[in-house]
Amino acid sequence: QVQLVESGGGWVQAGGSLRLSCAASGGTFSSYTMGWFRQAPGKEREFVATISRNGGNTYYAGSVKGRFTISRDNAKNTVYLQMNSLKPEDTAVYYCNADPTLGIYYSATSRWRYWGQGTQVTVSS
Repeated sequence: QVQLVESGGGWVQAGGSLRLSCAASGGTFSSYTMGWFRQAPGKEREFVATISRNGGNTYYAGSVKGRFTISRDNAKNTVYLQMNSLKPEDTAVYYCNADPTLGIYYSATSRWRYWGQGTQVTVSS
């Protein structure tokens, strides 16, 4: 059983930056595709970014491409989401997720085996 704990959320003004972290425990971190999803109030959870097991490949939602960067440190069992040029529409709860079989292009919310509890990101205009 893998446990995922997100941190780094908070409040920031539009145009600012935040770095989210997700620490994993209870499994072999390097064997999991990792991802970030988000859910805004009143909206469905949506895909943000994924990263392959060795960190060599990444995939982004069009709305964040060029502004967000996903990375991982397998030695630290941690995945990161660097968020730059933040916009009010980026306001959401951000969730870290992991799966041992899915590839980076799987952007639906179903079938991901493990999810964190989420961290709130609020961007003010």
